[in-house]
Amino acid sequence: MKLRSSLFLCCSLLGVMSAMGQTNAEKAREKVAEAVKIMDSGKPAASIPVLEEAQKLDPDNIDIPYEIAYATYMMEDYKGARDMLKKLTRRDGAGPNVYQLLGNSYDLLEEPKKAISTYDDGLKLFPEAGNLYLERGVMEMKTKDYEKALQFFEKGIEMAPMFASNYYWAARIFCTSTQVEVWGMMYGEIFMNLERNTARTAHISKLLFDTYKSEITFPNDTSVSVSFCKKTSVTISLSANASPEELAKQLSNIKLPFGTTMYEPALSVAMVGDRTIDLASLNRIRTRFLDVYEQMGFQKKAPVVLFDFQREAREAGHLEAYNYWILSEGDKVAFNHWKLANDDKWIRFVDWFGEHQIKITADNKFNMAKY
Repeated sequence: MKLRSSLFLCCSLLGVMSAMGQTNAEKAREKVAEAVKIMDSGKPAASIPVLEEAQKLDPDNIDIPYEIAYATYMMEDYKGARDMLKKLTRRDGAGPNVYQLLGNSYDLLEEPKKAISTYDDGLKLFPEAGNLYLERGVMEMKTKDYEKALQFFEKGIEMAPMFASNYYWAARIFCTSTQVEVWGMMYGEIFMNLERNTARTAHISKLLFDTYKSEITFPNDTSVSVSFCKKTSVTISLSANASPEELAKQLSNIKLPFGTTMYEPALSVAMVGDRTIDLASLNRIRTRFLDVYEQMGFQKKAPVVLFDFQREAREAGHLEAYNYWILSEGDKVAFNHWKLANDDKWIRFVDWFGEHQIKITADNKFNMAKY
């Protein structure tokens, strides 16, 4: 008992000394963390008094009034949130999240023009804010202008390549509303690597499987049709007075369509030996595709960060499990049968996958404009 009492006293004294040594800013951060937990539990109103205490401790911290505005937004008081956020845009240190939440408030107040203007203002200040490109694209989707929406999602992918949501929406549009599904296939799989195990991940998994099924067909017993890029064109503008050397230089700088000159040819060769499209055959096809893409010289011409990650999975012995995971929602019964028969493979893959994430940088990013 004495030992426990002594230890308790010692710990209590250390706790008091630690609290005495805390700055107001540190105390405020602790209260913000507490308030966020309260919000996350579904009680935004209860978080506000805690945040107000934090604000008294650290009045210059702009993150605290933002959290108050966010709690107000969660309570569906969009006018109150709007008024708070408008004031925050005039303060130093207002980040892209302030403009995103303000635009969202305008949108829910049925003021789409002000919402769009707010996102645009934010993008002028933060041209690398993936969340603001996302919101602008979503606004265009509401008017069913999918082409314009894609422009924003694509720009978001280019400027913020590790931000998942722009890949998600771009993949959906490309696979369901265009004839250039190749971009949806690429963006969709990148998205699944960035945002794992959510409802959106499952949605894209099924979308990828269904697109393989619809775009790879077998017209007869001896042929295969691979059609992920029906609508592609190359526009060339050459000067009539240019010398042969200048013409050659201009022609050498032309970017040929990725889908028709690299993706589809490599996939067609990888199809050799298979006459069905299911999880097992797609695992074989995708595995062969990596080798074919490299053997045809495309890896040097157009290296793709997604294919690099697939090679990393293969080198670690996990490509089969990875392929089954990517397409698992396309055929849940077949996936569960494979998983049951390959329990060790699956467990090892899950452990490996949890420690390895695709890394997309300014140098290796993948987007349509680059290819």
